Amino acid sequence: MPVSALSAMATLRRWCVMIPLLLVAALALSAFQAPTADALTMRENKVRDSLSVAKNQKGDPYVYGAAGPNRFDCSGLTQFSYGRAGLYLPRTSDAQYRYVRHIDKSNIRRGDLMFFLNSGGVYHVGIFVGRNNGDAYILHASRPGTVVHRERVWTSQWRAGTLRRR
Repeated sequence: MPVSALSAMATLRRWCVMIPLLLVAALALSAFQAPTADALTMRENKVRDSLSVAKNQKGDPYVYGAAGPNRFDCSGLTQFSYGRAGLYLPRTSDAQYRYVRHIDKSNIRRGDLMFFLNSGGVYHVGIFVGRNNGDAYILHASRPGTVVHRERVWTSQWRAGTLRRR
């Protein structure tokens, strides 16, 4: 067989090995792409929808350990509201705090989560509903004897978290 034919066959063999490797590499890289604008908009819509779900729970009683549909504790309300909007949240406020992306308080938006902390860690969570005259307001299930309601935030010891982008 002529040398040029052997060279051509060797090149063909190399390409037969390279093409599948290149395809696998391209597929792997595509899994690490940043979310598209459409995907981000969908998540933002779901966060907004979670606030609407929570607003529909106003007046439902606080019951320790309850996660809906007609009674809630704080993290049960957030888990229920986000879940109905199509977003996963773990069950407890501490687990939710560890799950979300932490953001600066100045970047919090309607539907994002507010986590309240003391020396023992996270003790409460609610949904940010907005500001009025500089005061932040929360929608939450706060304690026994109350119902899901909107309230002015009572402390500066809180942190913001979001699922708009994880």
